[in-house]
Amino acid sequence: MAEFFKIYEENPNPKQIEKAVAVLRRGGIIIYPTDTVYGLGCDITNIKALERVAQIKQVKLEKANFSFVCHDLSNLSDYVKQIDTSVFKILKRALPGPYTFILPGAKSLPNPFKKKKTVGIRVPDNAIALDIVRALGNPIISTSIHDEDEVIEYTTDPELILEKWGNLVDLVIDGGYGDNEPSTVIDLSEDEPIIIREGKGNLEIF
Repeated sequence: MAEFFKIYEENPNPKQIEKAVAVLRRGGIIIYPTDTVYGLGCDITNIKALERVAQIKQVKLEKANFSFVCHDLSNLSDYVKQIDTSVFKILKRALPGPYTFILPGAKSLPNPFKKKKTVGIRVPDNAIALDIVRALGNPIISTSIHDEDEVIEYTTDPELILEKWGNLVDLVIDGGYGDNEPSTVIDLSEDEPIIIREGKGNLEIF
């Protein structure tokens, strides 16, 4: 069964953050809070962990549309091709926030993603997620945990998440109740922004 502990978003305990990072460093998979739904994630540099996440989601790793959770826009150029000023301004305005931005992928993407033309970038407005990524030193992947029950499309209660997912992952972080509305997905890889999915993020950022 997965480890389970609480981290308070108002003031994340560095020791608890470090415990979560240690799980990621050894190739573990975590379920963690974001500013939308709870996310399933691992270190993007760990191929075995990525393969495990793909298996859980029942997709082929090369075909998986995982987002990268970054702690800010400073290391964006490691994963994204040169973007123009107008795109950067949108990112600056919207992030941190409940958005996933699809951007042109860089050649330096980790191996499984090398053939991808685009990459989804998230900078969630959630101190726990951001502190974990900052302490790890590189992004983690993010994919939301869907619920088969259509009434609760996304599980919001950390204890129920543990009950359901505890045998598949290494750590479930209790960061309080999650949201059940996913992020707004916006494709910025072409000339004009395209709304792929309307979610929690406000569309007035353009």
